Amino acid sequence: MIGRILPPEVATAEASEDPAGASLFPEESAVIDRAFEKRRREFATVRHCARLAMAELGLAPRPVLPGERGAPRWPEGIVGSMTHCPGYRAAALARSSDIASVGIDAEPHEPLPEGLFERITTPAERSALGELARDRPAVHWDRLVFTAKESVYKTWFPLTARWLDWEDAELTFEPETHDFHAALSVSGPSADARFPRAFTGRWLITETHVLSAIAVPHRPDTPSARS
Repeated sequence: MIGRILPPEVATAEASEDPAGASLFPEESAVIDRAFEKRRREFATVRHCARLAMAELGLAPRPVLPGERGAPRWPEGIVGSMTHCPGYRAAALARSSDIASVGIDAEPHEPLPEGLFERITTPAERSALGELARDRPAVHWDRLVFTAKESVYKTWFPLTARWLDWEDAELTFEPETHDFHAALSVSGPSADARFPRAFTGRWLITETHVLSAIAVPHRPDTPSARS
């Protein structure tokens, strides 16, 4: 499903349950050694997806360890993103020569817990989403804006290695095309002109989940947090 909202340069793999064959490298097992079994299964399955995507790119299986702020550490020359939630796990990878950064997220298509919507949105977003909810009440717009902002952060952090708060990205949605746009209003040292100030992504709603994805095309002047 996630591949439907990403460009063809991005290799994807997904799972709706935890397969028995989802194994871990020893260094990955060490990271998750003390976690509950449910967390271990999620951790293993999403990395199983990542290795399937690696194979699609012609890469041998490699460990995927968490780095700064938990962001995955990918092989040199690879960018990627992973997501897991009840009933869904996925990974999306691309060569950095094609894609500068990618961010994906998935959530159950149901209302957010009470009070969270107000914490993650700006007044302008709440007004616009209220209108969309009146026109299209079948969509849980609160959950959609949550997953889209997660995709924004997952795209932003590998490019900048800097924090992005909920209100630092103001989102607008195009219900006809299933596109969304994120205007970034970062302040202080994050306002470096080299860093992106906007992203465009896509979203998809299934019978059970809402998915969002952003892929930033590679350009010679795209900043990299690794440089």
